Amino acid sequence: MKRKAVLRGIVGMPVGILIGYAMTVLLSLGWGSGEYLPCAPELTARMGSEMGAVLLQAALCAVLGAAFGASSMIWEIERWSIARQTAAYLFATSLAMMPTAYLLYWMRHSLAGFLVYFGIYLLIFLAIWLGNYFAIRRSIRKMNEKLK
Repeated sequence: MKRKAVLRGIVGMPVGILIGYAMTVLLSLGWGSGEYLPCAPELTARMGSEMGAVLLQAALCAVLGAAFGASSMIWEIERWSIARQTAAYLFATSLAMMPTAYLLYWMRHSLAGFLVYFGIYLLIFLAIWLGNYFAIRRSIRKMNEKLK
């Protein structure tokens, strides 16, 4: 199981970079006023150069992707309830997401900024979780109908 988690983490690294890049495109469309924003301006200022900021962002997105990939193994622990799996996965991914978001200036550096970002993260998590839950439930219902 540990080997499988490591492999998923490795596969998650380029996926994390890809998602991080896609987010820069989407955010630039929304807030770039026609300009491409490869990272938060605060991060560029903090790092001293745009290249340094982009490299840090790529590295942390890779780590984030690895964390999500490895954490996906939680869903395969069959002796755990769905509630325990959900709580463990949320906790594990939050431990990766929140420091990354803070370091990359994806959130304001204040308690309010943290709470707003975490709230958005929870809403997205819940939406994805509910979508998966109902899709799996529908699939199980169809399988049961075929068995009848």
